[in-house]
Formats: sequence, structure tokens, C-alpha cells
Amino acid sequence: MLKRILLIMFAFCAVNLFSQLRSFNDIFPSISEDVRLKALSDSGYVKSSRKTSGFNIQGQSGSRIDPSIINIVLRTNPGYIVESIMVIPGSGTVSLLDIYNALGNVRDLKGRLYNSATKNKEVPLFEDATRIVSDRQTNAVPDPPPSRNLPQTETVYIRLRDVNFGNTFYRGEMALVQSGLRYTLSNFRSMNYMLVPVIKEGKFTAQLYFEPIREGVLIYSLAGTDITDFVASQIHIDSAISKRLAVITSWASDGIRRK
Repeated sequence: MLKRILLIMFAFCAVNLFSQLRSFNDIFPSISEDVRLKALSDSGYVKSSRKTSGFNIQGQSGSRIDPSIINIVLRTNPGYIVESIMVIPGSGTVSLLDIYNALGNVRDLKGRLYNSATKNKEVPLFEDATRIVSDRQTNAVPDPPPSRNLPQTETVYIRLRDVNFGNTFYRGEMALVQSGLRYTLSNFRSMNYMLVPVIKEGKFTAQLYFEPIREGVLIYSLAGTDITDFVASQIHIDSAISKRLAVITSWASDGIRRK
């Protein structure tokens, strides 16, 4: 009898929790049908744009995404941005703690592939990936075991050996906002190409927002950078940002799918 009562209570709590989750349409009530279908597809919605032609950000167009998620990128005055919206389908069983623990597996970024147009094949974008002690002490430290508690905020430091830019250094700042988890990734050292600084310290910022919704888990991403016109003429910056955001987003989504 007790077992039956507990099962009923568990089912009631699960239904109640699911009913409290927002839906995709709750968050993006004004989004076009074309964008909505892309966002709900396996590949998601991805669009890059330049400041010179005007930014068209879906997260600003009547959405109920926390404005700070977008403003953190825009206040760096980027010349280029990439926006991504995707939903990992599911039944509402993934928690914010699951997402937090997935983001803790920094070493899983190592070896993730992207399609290189110059090499005409898929190659690892990050040849190595590790946590480091701090922005001043760059020796590697292991990823922690899964946590049982979800912190309100946390800062981590990461070193990624980029196939194009060599060793790159990032600050990752996690915070609970609105109904989800915000992950801010920014470079705390310049990123170099052929020994030439191409993205100065703090000039690359990526925002990833995760929220369990009725359809599964929403991942909303916005990344921006500011570089000189000369550097922009030497490398395809739109593609460079898109590929790095895609790899980081796929790393997060794969980690969440395993939960």
C-alpha cells in the first residue's frame, strides 16, 4: 500500500513539474514558422550576421529570453555575431543539475570534429582541452566528479589548443538566470593566427542558455567578436565563429543527451 502511495505521489510531482515548464512557443511567441521548424530540427537554427548590414537577432524579436543573455554579447560591440537555437527532444527528465554536470566535462571538447574547407575533410577543432587553475596559473587540473548540488554561480578557466589559433584561453562563467542556466565564455588572452593577434583579449564572447522545456532542452546561443578590417580580409571570420560555436554547442548537447 505504501509503495502504491509513493508511486502516485511521484507521478503527481512529475506531472506538476512538467506543467510548470515553459514551451518553445512560450519563449519565442513571435518567431516565424520557418525559424521554428529549423530550431526544432536535428541541426537547429543558425545564422551569422555583420554589424555593417545590421544584426537580426531572434532572441530580441519579442522573445522571452532573459535580455542579459544577449546584452552581454552586444555590449562588447561585436562586428560579427552568430546566433543558434536548437532543442534537444525529450520528455522533461533533464534537470538543470544534469546540464551543469554536462558542462563540467571540459575534456570532452578535445577531438570534436568540424568540416575544414581548406583540407576538404573533417578535422579536430580543439586538439586538446583542459581546465586550468586560473587566468594567472595555466597549469592543467582535472574535471571534477559530477556534483550533487547546483551552485548559483561558478567560474572556470579553460585552455583549448585550437587547430587554427594554437593555445586559446577562456573564462567560463555559469549562473542561474530566469528558468535556466547561462554559460558565458570569453577569451582572457588574445587569440593569434600565425603569431599575429587576431582577436584581442575579451573580444570574443559566447553566450549559451539552457532551459528544460516541455519539448526537451532548449539551447540558445549567441556569439560575437570584434576584429580589425585587415584581419577580416585574411580569414573568413563568420565561418570561424560559426564552427567554434557549433562545436561548443554540440559538446554541450551531447553531454546532456547522455544524462
